[in-house]
Amino acid sequence: MTAVADGAETPPTVPTLFPGHRRLRHVTYALVSLAALGLSLSGTDEMMREYELGVPLGLLAGFGQGVALVLALRRPFPAWTLSLTTAAVTALAARSALDPRPALHHGPYPGPDWPWTTTEVTVQAVVLLLLALRVPARRALAALAATGLTTFVIQGVLGAQSYSSTGTVAVAVCAVAVLVGTALRGRSEARTQLVEQVTITEEERHHRTLLEERSRIARELHDVVAHHMSVISIQAQVAPHLVENPSDELRENLDGIRQNALQALAELRRVLGVLRAENPDYPEDPYAIAAPGTGAAPHSPQPTLDRLDALMANTRAAGLDVHSDIRGEARPLAPGVELSAYRIIQEALSNALRHAPGSTVAVEVTHLPEGLQLTVTNSRPRQAVQPSPGAGHGLLGMRERASMLGGHLTATRTLHGGFAIVAFLPRDGVALPDEPVDPDQLPVPEIIFPAGDENP
Repeated sequence: MTAVADGAETPPTVPTLFPGHRRLRHVTYALVSLAALGLSLSGTDEMMREYELGVPLGLLAGFGQGVALVLALRRPFPAWTLSLTTAAVTALAARSALDPRPALHHGPYPGPDWPWTTTEVTVQAVVLLLLALRVPARRALAALAATGLTTFVIQGVLGAQSYSSTGTVAVAVCAVAVLVGTALRGRSEARTQLVEQVTITEEERHHRTLLEERSRIARELHDVVAHHMSVISIQAQVAPHLVENPSDELRENLDGIRQNALQALAELRRVLGVLRAENPDYPEDPYAIAAPGTGAAPHSPQPTLDRLDALMANTRAAGLDVHSDIRGEARPLAPGVELSAYRIIQEALSNALRHAPGSTVAVEVTHLPEGLQLTVTNSRPRQAVQPSPGAGHGLLGMRERASMLGGHLTATRTLHGGFAIVAFLPRDGVALPDEPVDPDQLPVPEIIFPAGDENP
């Protein structure tokens, strides 16, 4: 909405009854001008014959209405003012001619139409229709009220002697014209708002797609780079204990490697905060990511469950005791399910490296007819847990991956002080229909204790 000089508001697209093509619009203007000329001649004849006005005043009254009709095409408010003023002056000038007339044929002659002639009613209704199309409803209703008030003052207050009343009919016709114009204008505004809303929705859809792509990049970057950097850090920390009497230079180099890995992890988390933020210029909320379920699949080759043994071997080299158990008959899985399963296990092992050093980890992959169940359980840490700088997105990323495929993921602490992650991924990556869940069939994480530990 934009404000005009007199304080009224007009819509960006002004509704009109005329075609938008230039040639057709010119033809329309020509036809309206011919109609206005015909109404001017008819009105002049009516003024001179019924009201017995002179030629100059009759021409002025008749052509005043014709000019108002043509002017209404571009300037409806001045046209309405001209039409109403001309009709009021004509009605006041004709009062002296409205005296009792002699009888005509059968019965007394009721007198001419007053205070509105047929031409004046027609022009006033058309002008009010165009006015209602161009201005807000309150201004159109104000113009209608002014027309009715003028009619009441001339006919009801001043009055005349012998005439046929046309005031009620004129006001009723003008009211219908305003109602039709207001309805057409409201329909046009509603259509304009619908187009604007559709445009905004399309922009939001593009924006959401961009956020989903950022979220996918952030997950992949976190899952791949953070895992390997954590392994480097743990290996650099454990390496001096694997050598008898390590030299100071070796300790210094390994400590430098570990510090560089930790700094790289901190920078990685900072980059992740920008990628996951809705507005990259103001990444106050590093968790502002798009809703899961519609992320785009990567185009480059990604790891699958076939590389699970290599992943666990790499984790064992970092100092964790990892055991794996594959259950059930392997069935074909959707590529997204295989990738997400690998990433969930990778992230769970990475979390165990960071937060439970020296623990024993059990990885269980169960192939079910409905999908794939993953269980990763670690015992309590056997070594001091080093502080992890920044805020990670590991659990959030795992839940996103499970939700994206219509599955679910649960992460909880175990009774023995460890941690368990249980996830289910549908085989085709499509959510299963809602069915009652039997609590006795829910998976129970196996409690693992390192060798020599007693049940706490």
